[in-house]
Amino acid sequence: MGGEARRGRKAPPPAGHGAPRTIRRLRKSRPGRLWDDLWSRLTEAEFFDHALQLSALALLCFFPMLIVLTEATGRDTATVVIRWLGLNQEAAKAVASLIVPGPGSDTVTVTSGFLMALGAMAVAGTLQSWYRLLFDVPRRGWRDVGIQVVWLVYLLVFSVAQAALGRVTGGLPLRSLAGWVWALAFWWGTVWVLLSGAVRWRTLLPTALATSVCWSGLGLFSMLFFSASIVANEQRYGPIGVVMIIISWLVAVGVIIHLGAVVGRMITDRVGAPRTEDHGPTAPDARKADPGSPA
Repeated sequence: MGGEARRGRKAPPPAGHGAPRTIRRLRKSRPGRLWDDLWSRLTEAEFFDHALQLSALALLCFFPMLIVLTEATGRDTATVVIRWLGLNQEAAKAVASLIVPGPGSDTVTVTSGFLMALGAMAVAGTLQSWYRLLFDVPRRGWRDVGIQVVWLVYLLVFSVAQAALGRVTGGLPLRSLAGWVWALAFWWGTVWVLLSGAVRWRTLLPTALATSVCWSGLGLFSMLFFSASIVANEQRYGPIGVVMIIISWLVAVGVIIHLGAVVGRMITDRVGAPRTEDHGPTAPDARKADPGSPA
């Protein structure tokens, strides 16, 4: 061993020495840098905390409003939820057993209507504050409340149109394609409305594309795994087990909305597209464009 050292031979590296080197090489690669950038953006934006907040608001505030609105318009709430989750027949029965409207469930008192409106505004406000933070758009005071109302009307119109589209389109491939295009249009319009048009349409397209892809991926995952989980949890824990899976799905919805927004902003930053709406040159820009203009 001493002779090898004198002849300049290096001792073999200790076991496991190559693993950190491989990890460092992967982190320096282009996929590794992209992953580090994505994770740092998600961490800085506290996406998981926002996703939990959004899911809690959806469960406590948005679902009651959904039940009342669907019953008032003659639709079945359980059918709507089952379609969202993409459940099979056995899991659909478990969810339908949770949502059984009683007499007078389609009536709304002044107090309940006010509370539902506040809950819906809270959901819209949470989404709006997230997108404003991500795209560096300042708050506009009471104008934000009006924008939230506009988005809720937009959501209602889209939901009605989506239900009509689902009855017209036939076949799973056609429904899947139509659903993805519909999700793309919805999220594109959602970000633009909640940001009150402060960001260009084309700048928001990557966010809409990424969110719609994540939404379709969640739908596929839900169809493949959530049905079995709902059936298993109902057999093991009863109705509360089904509620646990629905809560998990709501958390997943919050995660994919935030993930799509961050990925879209990453793409926008790397492409270098102009972000804000161009309302004409500012005064300094106009002076630079015309050297003969007075200072």
